[in-house]
Amino acid sequence: MKRLAFYLMLVVVGLCACDRKGSAPLVGISCSRSSGGTDQLSPNYSQAVLKAGGIPVILPTISTPEQAKELLFRVDGIIFSGGVDINPAWYGEEVWNETVVVDPVRDCSDSLLARGALELGKPVLAICRGEQLMNVMLGGSLYQDIPTQIEDAHIHRNTRHKMGIVEGSFLAHLFGTDSLEVNSFHHQAVKDLAPGLTLSACSDDGIVEAYENEQIWAVQFHPEGMLREDDTWLPLFVAFLDRIRL
Repeated sequence: MKRLAFYLMLVVVGLCACDRKGSAPLVGISCSRSSGGTDQLSPNYSQAVLKAGGIPVILPTISTPEQAKELLFRVDGIIFSGGVDINPAWYGEEVWNETVVVDPVRDCSDSLLARGALELGKPVLAICRGEQLMNVMLGGSLYQDIPTQIEDAHIHRNTRHKMGIVEGSFLAHLFGTDSLEVNSFHHQAVKDLAPGLTLSACSDDGIVEAYENEQIWAVQFHPEGMLREDDTWLPLFVAFLDRIRL
């Protein structure tokens, strides 16, 4: 609890420093956790937000709806980051095989933040695990292990591949093209899209690479990681901040 209080204090201090007309949006970013249970997050997420003109606020692991709302009231939007698998029980299934690795503490924290964000109408950018999380929270399901559940699927771990972009989607509007190359670091993926979500992009083996609705932009790949190479994916983060400002 002391650590949570400290993080909350940092958030409040940051808000006081930025509480002025025209200030940069505060973007909360959900944490992953180490094997020892400490909060951790790749700096790529924060650097992407900073480069786009926002202020990143790293959200600690929380355990109650009240904590989630206290944090979410103080940020303008939220990015759900990547990480380990979501418990299949959340979408009505048993564990498929030994490749499925879950973290009940993070599942609890992320679900509380997701429900809070949906309730408060906060703009959401969901990345990798985040894409899977929001789909499950809205009633969708997942492939638990692509290699053993999808025949002839490509390898989606530690690779790069092309994805096809749906005409009229947020990615089509941002990049003006029908395909882009993305990185790939996952063995799970969206199976059934939740009600109210629209497909935005997929790989040629049928894996959902992006979806959207009025509140959520979700991608299966890691655009924040690709910003280490060049600025191709910077428009995604700039556009997300523009959504926050509306």
